[in-house]
Amino acid sequence: MGKRPLRVFLDSNIILSGLLSDKGAPRIILDLLSIGLPFLIGLTGRYNLVEIERNLKKKMPGILSVYKVYFPKLSLKIIPLPPEEELREYFGKIADKDIPVLVSAIRGKADFLVTGDKQHFEKIKAREEYPLRIVTPSEFIDSILPEIFKELKEK
Repeated sequence: MGKRPLRVFLDSNIILSGLLSDKGAPRIILDLLSIGLPFLIGLTGRYNLVEIERNLKKKMPGILSVYKVYFPKLSLKIIPLPPEEELREYFGKIADKDIPVLVSAIRGKADFLVTGDKQHFEKIKAREEYPLRIVTPSEFIDSILPEIFKELKEK
């Protein structure tokens, strides 16, 4: 991982999945971020937080209090909503609702955008025109776990 911390942007579905289940790759990612590893920086977007809170209020209002307690422990850097003119260049490349997610990850200088949204992000995943890797939670864990073990062993 070198000297520069790895920057990982979490899509809304990863935060929600990790919060709602104590198993699986989304939860492992949240747990890794919550222990404050110096070589791993977590990010998400203001857009994602609005989406998470809207979904929780609508579908699972009882979970909102758990979310409000647990979320700060992740110490995620929050990327502000991108301006509309910045979003325009991505129209037609990805579903409109996902453009703010992609642009927020790019603005946050993320190395990885971790998402479970295969339907919309799969189309652009392999493109090299973006300065980040779009991965599923399992792909992210598979790619960084050896580096985490190496980094921890060196400490």
